[in-house]
Amino acid sequence: MIRSLRLRSRPPQPQPDNEGDLERAFELCAEITRDHSKSFFFSTSFLPREKRRAIRAFYAFCRTTDDMVDVLAKGEPETRAILGDWRRASRQSPGEQDNPVLAAWTTVRDRYGVPQSLIEELIDGCEMDLTISRYETWDELRRYCYCVASTVGLVSMHIIGVNGEDAGLFDRSRPPAIELGIALQLTNILRDVGEDLGRERIYLPLEDMRRFGYTEHDLRQRVIDNRFRALMQFEIDRAQQLYQNSVPAIASLKPEGRVAVGAAALLYRDILDKIVENQFDVFTRRAHLSFKDKLQRMPGIAWKVRGPR
Repeated sequence: MIRSLRLRSRPPQPQPDNEGDLERAFELCAEITRDHSKSFFFSTSFLPREKRRAIRAFYAFCRTTDDMVDVLAKGEPETRAILGDWRRASRQSPGEQDNPVLAAWTTVRDRYGVPQSLIEELIDGCEMDLTISRYETWDELRRYCYCVASTVGLVSMHIIGVNGEDAGLFDRSRPPAIELGIALQLTNILRDVGEDLGRERIYLPLEDMRRFGYTEHDLRQRVIDNRFRALMQFEIDRAQQLYQNSVPAIASLKPEGRVAVGAAALLYRDILDKIVENQFDVFTRRAHLSFKDKLQRMPGIAWKVRGPR
């Protein structure tokens, strides 16, 4: 979910040192969300205003973090300290920030009591892209997916809250929330196989490629044959099971958050069906849902995530 986020370069922003500046910082975060993830912007529109602003500020933080890693991955040594500075700044208070995205995000972090440990893990995951371009096993890839995506779900749970503010329910919802993050990231990976290959990254587990007799040479040649289709279907089935496992986490959320999170998750899941519809061509066709597709799916999503009955 985070790996695919990219931020267009922007001029330096003034420090948000008053209410007006902080409001503009939140507006910038909403703009980043709208510009770079129409699906996420659409999904979060179902949240109440304050939580909508909070989630979009978090998105902008994740986006900017990932963007820095993309710059660093190009091998520009003079920029290598940027991520470390960003990590240290993410630990500071809102009043210490000189970046509007950080000012908005740390305001949200403090307001909703988000553990900094989750942010550290998220940055750890993004940093993996600096040194790791292949994953031998599913367990290794799963760890990466946890860091870059499951942490996002856990942070979102802190912001949205669970039904009845039940601490026990929150703890029980953590495992399915982790599964949801992994499912979302795996969907990203399957949709972006061709795009990642252009950046010299292969996220498909190498053990799975060997299982179906599909080689890195085949991938570089963009071969779509029975081996590749079987490999992709295997990964799609894995993702679908993860989505199925995650439904309890969505249903446990406060009612005002269920539709938003359900839309974000289940609309993304439908990208898997689009990959199949595209005959598994993830090299020249980008699987996506149109706005009409999203609207048509919303009643069913609202029904699925309506909570305990």
